[in-house]
Amino acid sequence: MKVLLINGSARRKGNTFVALNEIATQLQKHSIESEIAQIGAKPVRGCIACGQCIAKQLGRCTFNDDVCNEIAAKMADCDAVVIGSPVYYGQPTGQVLALQQRMLFSAGHLFRNKPAAAVCICRRGGASAAFQTLTMPFQMMNMPVVTSQYWNIAYGREEGEAARDTEGMQTMRTLADNMAFLLQRIHADGAPQYPEREEWQPMHFIR
Repeated sequence: MKVLLINGSARRKGNTFVALNEIATQLQKHSIESEIAQIGAKPVRGCIACGQCIAKQLGRCTFNDDVCNEIAAKMADCDAVVIGSPVYYGQPTGQVLALQQRMLFSAGHLFRNKPAAAVCICRRGGASAAFQTLTMPFQMMNMPVVTSQYWNIAYGREEGEAARDTEGMQTMRTLADNMAFLLQRIHADGAPQYPEREEWQPMHFIR
């Protein structure tokens, strides 16, 4: 089993990395592999609702000039995902929001049913709002949201400072323990076992 950890910070070794690395270390204790994918410092375009990914059945975003398709493709070999982000003005970074929205829309088949969690790092406030923003899309994809002993939040400003947030790091380890527990149950009989789903019945209120 393998978990993809997405670092939504432009700082490769910043506090978001510290939190994700704590999760990775704890997952390893459960014999679960992980990979930290860096979003990097280059721009990530937002979805423009062109619909080409659906119309052409691409299974990926039609635009291939940033990290979106590269990171989404990693989910073909992963059984769960954790998306981490620093907090900017009470929100996740614009890049990670664009990445999450495009990945789930254009490559949703790689994510659907797989356990997921969000992690947010902040200097002082806004983390709970950012955490909720990152968590909501998982629920639309039938992805079980993995919990912890608290919201998956850690505090720190300077690079590496989050490692001193003892409760925050414990929250990350508990998240990893819960992720491992759920994955082990899903894969108990070898191939993953997911619930049967009703066919989607969309309804628009404007007729």
